[in-house]
Amino acid sequence: MKHATHISDLGPEVIEQILARAKEWKGQPHPKHLRDKILGMIFFNPSLRTRASFEAVMARGGGHAIVIEAGSGTWKLEDRVGAIMNADRPEHLKEAVPVMSRYVDVLAVRSFSRLTSDEDDNADAVLRSFQKYAAVPVVSMESAREHPCQGLADLMTIEECFGITKSLPVTLTWAPHIMPLPKAVPNSFLLTAAARGCDIRVAHPPGFELHDEIRAEAEALAKNAGVKISYFREQDSALTGARAIYAKAWGPATASRLSGESVTQHNDWMMTARQMNLAAPDAIFLHCLPVRRNVEVADEILDGRWSRVIDQAENRFHVQRALLDWILN
Repeated sequence: MKHATHISDLGPEVIEQILARAKEWKGQPHPKHLRDKILGMIFFNPSLRTRASFEAVMARGGGHAIVIEAGSGTWKLEDRVGAIMNADRPEHLKEAVPVMSRYVDVLAVRSFSRLTSDEDDNADAVLRSFQKYAAVPVVSMESAREHPCQGLADLMTIEECFGITKSLPVTLTWAPHIMPLPKAVPNSFLLTAAARGCDIRVAHPPGFELHDEIRAEAEALAKNAGVKISYFREQDSALTGARAIYAKAWGPATASRLSGESVTQHNDWMMTARQMNLAAPDAIFLHCLPVRRNVEVADEILDGRWSRVIDQAENRFHVQRALLDWILN
């Protein structure tokens, strides 16, 4: 049984296969490759692009999607092992997931980080519980640790612009925000770009390090691809000469969070035209959306020649239908 919960479920060869199929199908008549298939989507958190794109994939592919918003129209779901269920969560995943498995062909789950600690995020308890209790394949629609479908769409967008990714200089830069955000998106971009052989620079202020296991996994993928990952604690050096720049806000590492490090202390990291002009002349700008304009990224970038954020969002549809084809067919 195939799962797509983390980039490690796929690996470089399957990533190559999915991206090739997504690019092949883009712009062509929609294949009815999901006829009579049902996707069950369970959302613990809000969604716009993820929900719409997966529903569109199933509809265009001849299948059907069932959407459940946990706690809104359904019972709140308990995920903790050994919980004494005397509060507001009357149903446990141990029963809910096997029951859903008997109704659908694939289960897709969206469950954000609780932002309590990097170790909790890395453990990815909710998603791994679904995988443990499910009798059908499980797909991540973003979890505490990763957002693999976003990572696939990110790399598809880069490949459409430049043709190749081998040794392509790309920069993942931290961005300011009004609140701490999860690390799933930067984690997945780092892992997927490493699997595709990009020359990656990661820039963030001190105290905003990604988890050691994520870094080690990415560095192993990069080594296998014959490239490297470089880390910077200032922004300009990491941006200089980059062909693709990905800006994303994320919260401080656990130790820095406990010591009071704030996402509002580094407003000078907001992406502006000045920073983009440090990049290569043909550089593109990426962001997963939603984006807080003039907090994370200036209008002049999002509305300017660099931006590929709409293409990037469209590509969620294309990689997800190729991903479901890999799982089901």
